[in-house]
Amino acid sequence: MTLPRRTFLSAAAIATAGPVRAADPVRLGLLRTLSPAPLYMAQERGYFTAEGLDVVFRFFESAQPIAAAAVSNDIDIGITALTGGFFNLAEKGILKVIGGGLHERRGYEGSAILVSNAAFDAGLTSADKLGGHSFAITQYGSSFDYMIGRIAEARGFDLKTIQLRTVTQIANMVAAVTSGQVDATIAIASQAKPLAAGGQAHIIGWVGDIMPYQITALFTTDRMIKQNAPVIQRFARAYQRGVAAYRAAFLRRDTSNQAVYDAGTDAAIADITHYVLIGDANAREKILGGVGYYDEGAALDVADVKRQLQAFKARDQVKGDADPDSLIDTSFLPTQ
Repeated sequence: MTLPRRTFLSAAAIATAGPVRAADPVRLGLLRTLSPAPLYMAQERGYFTAEGLDVVFRFFESAQPIAAAAVSNDIDIGITALTGGFFNLAEKGILKVIGGGLHERRGYEGSAILVSNAAFDAGLTSADKLGGHSFAITQYGSSFDYMIGRIAEARGFDLKTIQLRTVTQIANMVAAVTSGQVDATIAIASQAKPLAAGGQAHIIGWVGDIMPYQITALFTTDRMIKQNAPVIQRFARAYQRGVAAYRAAFLRRDTSNQAVYDAGTDAAIADITHYVLIGDANAREKILGGVGYYDEGAALDVADVKRQLQAFKARDQVKGDADPDSLIDTSFLPTQ
């Protein structure tokens, strides 16, 4: 039997190799959903460890607390949707967007427009009919608040006619629709598809087919960049490896534009289910049905991030007047 090369190191070689450097700790804030799957894969496959990092996941219930945790130094890096609250902090020079995450793109079913059975039966069967209906969001200034505004713009109905209901958590948004307390909301595919298949709600459209949208992004603090830029660079390299593995597992298409799944897909699903859909007998089906799009290299859609900022300002949810370029640091990951 051939032994691994490392077993032949002599005691003298070990003694003269010097002390092993401790891994640099990184606290990562994220949601316990399918959307940050490339990071789960990077963790499970040792990509962070290979970069000399000890990455600890800190899970949150919604986007805004992740930004707040970065400001209070409870996390070092975060990945989540960009909210009005996030941009208010970024305008003060505290937070910086440094890379791309989940990207809504035509042809990829990322975020669904989900409606209640009662609303659907009453005629709410397409996105252009959302005007005049109730709509659940986590809070004003959230990504969901932004999305319904962009949908209204794209589909030509008056946003002011929408009755926005704030319900704090993503799980509450979905529950409000399935219980009939609101007419509609937005839910990621892995949540929406099983509900639609089970007859508990209806999907009437996909956000990516209506508008391109950098739905989540990687960010950190100005303090972290100034004090630990090399750590961020190593984190970014590991993250890119996770994105590459994710794209190979889930985003390949054949000549007929059909998804290609193989043993690598199954291995990726095993990695992901260490964090979400744990013990779920239908995890594979839910993950394949909820795969979102990540751009090659974790590239950031800079133009859309600026568009989001402008939209929040137009609604008076962001007060500052900082240069949009000052909110983004493109030195760690590529841009589109």
